[in-house]
Amino acid sequence: MAKPATPATDEPSYSIRAVQRVCDLLDFIQANPGTLTLVQLSEAASLPKSSAFRYLETLEQRGYVHRGASGVYSVGVALRTERVDVIVDRARPYLVELRDQFEETVNIGRLDFNRVLYLDVVESQRSVRLSVRPGDRESIHSTALGKAVAAHLPERQVRGILHVSGMPRLTDATITSDEDYLAELEKVRTQGYAMDDGENERDGRCVAVSIPGLPVPMAISLSAPAMRFPREDVPRVARRLIEIAERLSGPLANDEPDSPPTSALD
Repeated sequence: MAKPATPATDEPSYSIRAVQRVCDLLDFIQANPGTLTLVQLSEAASLPKSSAFRYLETLEQRGYVHRGASGVYSVGVALRTERVDVIVDRARPYLVELRDQFEETVNIGRLDFNRVLYLDVVESQRSVRLSVRPGDRESIHSTALGKAVAAHLPERQVRGILHVSGMPRLTDATITSDEDYLAELEKVRTQGYAMDDGENERDGRCVAVSIPGLPVPMAISLSAPAMRFPREDVPRVARRLIEIAERLSGPLANDEPDSPPTSALD
């Protein structure tokens, strides 16, 4: 097992032991990605299992580590952003084509701690439109992007995010119960797309799908005023988003050069 560097012996008096322990855990995980369990990490960091668990649970809630289904830990999304800019740059031509086909605003975003972060926005050219700005953050419980991302996270991580961020009622349609939200995520997994039906903005409608196979949980969405985006059109738009997400997943996940065809939506 790779180990972090040994601390200097002339440790300054203002050093905080708890912070050192957290850094030790992160160092072990980064040096041994996807191989160490809670027991192994507690032994490596010379920590009681209960203490290591508390540290790791907090780190996971903040997105710094991720515990897989088999119980091994890896670096979390908060520390795996080095390829996000590349992903966004390569995705933009697809977002533009989606915008041009449907004449509505298209977004790409990722999980950022306990919220969804908008990375790029290709705005509708219509005078009345739904739009956010790159860098804006919104709740996972009220947005289609947030639901699309959360649907592929472990349940306990979703519950942790909801506990930290809360579930404020933004409109009469906003989901404000943990259990109702988890049921909504099951629906997202079953149908393959998420929808915000007037839950984030009263007169808005948005559909989103996750981009599979990326190192950071990401999704793309299309949003529009509800009067121009009837519910019966949602499955048709979702199919297009799924098609584009699948085209993006392979080359972007593997960091391979890719140029979308001019007829990407045909």
